[in-house]
Amino acid sequence: MSGRGRLALCAALATLAASCALLPLVDPATWLLQAALLTAVQTGVGAATRRVPLARPLTVLAQAVVSLLLLTFVFAREYAPAGFLPSPASFGHFGTLFEQGVQDVSRYAIPAPLTDGIRLMLVGGVLAIGLLVDTVAVTYRSAAPAGLPLLALYSVAAGLSQGGARWLWFLCAAGGYLLLLLAEGRERLSQWGRLFTDRSRPGAAPHQPGSVGGPAMAPVRTGRRIGVLALGISLVVPAALPSLSGGLLDDMGTGGGGGGNKGGGTVSAVNPVVALKDSLNQPQNRTALVYTADGDDKDLYLRIVALDKFDGAQWKPSERRIGEIPDPLPTPRGLGPDVRTRTVSVTVQASDAYAQDWLPMPYPASRVQVGGKWRFEPEGRTLVGYDKQTTRGLRYSVDSLQVQPTAEQLRNAPAPPPGLKREYTEVPRSLPAVVPKTARKVTRGAKDDYDRAVLLQDWFASKGGFSYDTEVAAGTGVNAIADFLKQKEGFCVHFSFAMASMARTLGIPARVAVGFTPGTARGDGKMEVGFQDAHAWPELYFEGVGWTRFEPTPTRGSTPPYAQPDSPDADQNPSEALPDRNQDDEPSAGPSPSQSCSAQQKQADPECGMAAPAPGSGSSAEGPPVGTIAALGGSGLAVLGLLSLPMLLRMRRRSRRLRARGSTSGSPEAVLVAWQELIDTGWDYGILPEDSATPRTAAERLTRIGQLGPEEAEATQRVALAVEQVLYAPVPRAAPGTADEVRRIRAGLRAAAPRTVRIRALLLPPSTARLVWSARRRGRALRVRWARALTRPRLAK
Repeated sequence: MSGRGRLALCAALATLAASCALLPLVDPATWLLQAALLTAVQTGVGAATRRVPLARPLTVLAQAVVSLLLLTFVFAREYAPAGFLPSPASFGHFGTLFEQGVQDVSRYAIPAPLTDGIRLMLVGGVLAIGLLVDTVAVTYRSAAPAGLPLLALYSVAAGLSQGGARWLWFLCAAGGYLLLLLAEGRERLSQWGRLFTDRSRPGAAPHQPGSVGGPAMAPVRTGRRIGVLALGISLVVPAALPSLSGGLLDDMGTGGGGGGNKGGGTVSAVNPVVALKDSLNQPQNRTALVYTADGDDKDLYLRIVALDKFDGAQWKPSERRIGEIPDPLPTPRGLGPDVRTRTVSVTVQASDAYAQDWLPMPYPASRVQVGGKWRFEPEGRTLVGYDKQTTRGLRYSVDSLQVQPTAEQLRNAPAPPPGLKREYTEVPRSLPAVVPKTARKVTRGAKDDYDRAVLLQDWFASKGGFSYDTEVAAGTGVNAIADFLKQKEGFCVHFSFAMASMARTLGIPARVAVGFTPGTARGDGKMEVGFQDAHAWPELYFEGVGWTRFEPTPTRGSTPPYAQPDSPDADQNPSEALPDRNQDDEPSAGPSPSQSCSAQQKQADPECGMAAPAPGSGSSAEGPPVGTIAALGGSGLAVLGLLSLPMLLRMRRRSRRLRARGSTSGSPEAVLVAWQELIDTGWDYGILPEDSATPRTAAERLTRIGQLGPEEAEATQRVALAVEQVLYAPVPRAAPGTADEVRRIRAGLRAAAPRTVRIRALLLPPSTARLVWSARRRGRALRVRWARALTRPRLAK
C-alpha cells in the first residue's frame, strides 16, 4: 500500500474511532456499521481520484457527490430516480427526516431509540466529518488541523453521554488521531528516501554504503512512545491530583457510590432531575416498572432520591456516607409511636429499558431484599448502586411503612431538633425577595406549620391560578423560582422546588423527593409505572411524624388524606375552606335564620329583624315607568341568556352524543362518541384530558382524581375496554349500554365533587372550549374556500 493510501485508511479509522463516543447515546448501535461502510466507500473514491490524478477541488467534489448518492440510496431511495439519483422529492424527504431527528433528540432520554431521523443525523454527520478529515489530512496533506473536526465530534458526544466509560471513548478518539499523525509522518519521511533504522537491535542488517547510519531510534517508534506517554499522562494526572475534579477516571454514574468501595464511600451530589423532563415529554409511555402490592393500596409513590441541598439555583442531593444495607432498616427519623402505620409489601420488576442506580422504593422502607451491588444511605433512606449496578431488569421486594398521621398530630407537632432545622431551612442569600414575601402572603393567618404547609400546597394546586405544562423550561438560575411564581406555568419540578423553597423561608424543614407516581392498574392485578409517571414532590418535616409528603402539582399524583383541605379534622379558615363533598345541595324547607335584634334596637327601629317586603307589595304609590321595567327586564333576560349559553350548548351536545344513532346497539361510532362525552365530562369536573393517554390510563385518572365509587370505577373500566375493542380489535364487538354507563359515571363525578365544582360544571363547563375550537376551524375553512373562489375568476382571465 502506498503512503497516501495508508494515510487515507488511517483518516477513515480516526473518524470511526471518534464516532464511537456516540455509541452510548443511541440504542441499538447498528448505525455505526452503516456509517463505517459508507465511510469506506467515500475513502475509496478519494483514493481512486487521487491516483488519476484529479485536481484537489475535483477530488473533494467527487467524494461529496458519491456521499450524497450513498445517502440518497440508504435513506430516500423510494423518492429518487433509479433509487440513488437525488431529486427535489428526495431533498424534501431529507428535510423531513432531519426535522424529525431534531425533534426526537429533544424528546427522548439517553439512550434514545434509533429512529430514521436520528439515524440520518448520525450517519450523515459521521460521513461529513469523514469527508472533512480526509480532505484536510490526505488531499491537502495536513493531518494536524484534521484533529479539530475529530475533537468537535468527540466533544459533542462526550458532553451528552452520561456513562461511566467515557475514558474508553477518549482513548479511541485520541488513539485514532495519533494514528493519523504517525501515518502522515511516515508518509512524509518516505519521500526523503530510506527510513532510519535501529541497528542496535539484535540481527539488524549491516550498514550499507549510502544509507543513513547511526544508532538512532526509528521516528515511527519514537512517535508511538510519545503518543502512549501523552495518553497516559492525560488519564492519570487528573485522577492523581486531589485538587482537581472531573478527571476521566472519575465515577461518571448518575448516582454513583463512592468509587466502588464495597463497605462504605459516599454518594455524589449529582442532580437526577436532568432527565425528568425528557421522561415526561416522551411520546410513548414506555414501561419502567411493574409492581404488585399486598392489600388494596394503590397509592404508593415510588421514591428514588431526596434532594436536600439548595444553593438558590437548583436542588440536588448532598454528599452522604453510604454503607451496608441493614436488615431491618432503622426506624425513620422523627417517627413517633403514637402515629398509626401499616406495613405494605411490594414486589417490583424493572424493565430492561430502565437503568437507574438509585432504587425506586415506597417511603419509608423497613426491609429490602435485592440482589446486586447496593448500599444504603441513611439520611435519605435510599439505596445506591455502585460498580455500574443499575436497576435494568432487576427484581426486588420491599416492605415499607404507610405512615397515616392525622391533621391534628401534624398541627400539634413539637419543634424539630435544632440541628435538623438549621440544615433543612437554610436558604441562600441570592434567593429573590419575592419568594419569602409570597410565602408570607399566602400563609397569612395560619397558626402553625401544618396550616402553612396546607395553604402553600392548595395555593399551588388550585387557588393560585397555576397551570401544568411540561414544555416550560426547567430553569436552574437564581431567578428560576421567581420567574415561575410570575408566569405560573410549569411541571412538577417547578411546583416542588418552589413549595420546598418557600417552606424553608417560613422555618419549615423541607426537601424535594424524586420518583414515580403510583402508575396505572392492569387487568392482572399489577401496577404498571411508565416513564411519563416520573414525578417530583416536596417533603416537609414534622417532629413525631417524620418527613411528610405534600402534593402541590395540579392534575398530577394524589393529595394525601392528612393534607386534604376538606378532611374532617382540619381546622380551616371558614372563608377559605372548600365546600364539604357530603354537604346537601338541596335548599332548606324552613326559613333562613335572620339576624337577631336586641330590645333596644327593636324600640328604635320596629322593622329590625323583619323580612323584606314581598314582590309586588311596594309601599310607594308610584312605581317606575313601564318602559323602564320592560327595558330592564329585556336586558336582564339577554344577559341571563348569554350567561346560560355555555350550559345550554353543553346540554345539547351531551344529549346528542348519548342519544346518537346506534347508541342502544353499541355500535363502534356510538362507543367513540360516548367516550368523548366521558372525557369532556371529566374535564367539566376538573380532570384535564391528556391526549397522549391510553383509554385505560384515562379511565384510571378519572377514577382516581374524580374519587369515584366502586360501581362507577367498574363502569369506567368497562367503557375504556369497549373503546379499546373499537380501536384495536380486528372485528369490534358491540357494546350496548355504553351511554348508560357514561350517565352513571357522570352522576358519580357530580356526587364526589365539591359544590363550587358542580356549579362550574353546570354553568361554565370547560369542555365547551371544543365548540370554540370547532368554530374557529370552520371559520378558517370558510375563509380558505372564499379565497379560492375569489381567485378563480382572476386565474381564468
